[in-house]
Amino acid sequence: MSTPHVAPDDTGTPRVAPGGLRELGPINWVFARGAARVIGVDNARIFSTLGRAKGLFRAWLHFGGRLMPFGALSRKESEMIIIRVAHLRDCDYELDHHRRLGARAGIRGETFDRVLEGPDAGWGDRERALLQATDELVTAKDISDNTWAALRRHLDDGKLIAFVLLVGQYDMLATTIGTLRVQRDTRV
Repeated sequence: MSTPHVAPDDTGTPRVAPGGLRELGPINWVFARGAARVIGVDNARIFSTLGRAKGLFRAWLHFGGRLMPFGALSRKESEMIIIRVAHLRDCDYELDHHRRLGARAGIRGETFDRVLEGPDAGWGDRERALLQATDELVTAKDISDNTWAALRRHLDDGKLIAFVLLVGQYDMLATTIGTLRVQRDTRV
C-alpha cells in the first residue's frame, strides 16, 4: 500500500503560532528573543514555536547542539550536510538560516551552489561521500553498502553515528517546520 503525497498548505497560516512570554515561559522566551537578536531577525519563529513544548524544546536544543555546533564533524562539513538536507527537503526556513551559518564556516558563493548541486559537483572523495550519504538518507532512509564503505574511509564509528544523527535531526526539523507551517523569519 502506497502512502499518498500530502502537499503542504501554502496559505501561509502557521498551524501552531509562535508564542510569547505566557506560552513559552520565561526561560524559552528569553532564549527565543536572544536568538532573534543574534540572528538579526524580528522573531526566530522556529524557537518561539517549538519553545511552546517547554522542557522538550530545551532537550531538543541540547541534543541539536551536541550535533552542531559542538558535534563530531567539522563545522564546515556539518553545514554542508545541513544545507544539503534543507535543499533536498525544500525547506526554505533551514536554507535561510544555514546560508548565513554556512557562510561563517566557509560555504559561500560557488561552494554553496555546489552543495545544492550535490555529490557529483566536483568534490573530493570525503565531501562526495558525505553528500552522497546525505542524499541517500533523505531520499531512501538508508545508506547503500557502497556509500557506507566510502564514508567508512573517512569517518570512525563515533563520527559515522554522529553523521546519521545529524542528517536525521535536520530531516526531522524540515518535517516539523513544514508540518507546523513555521513561517520564514524577517530580517531586521
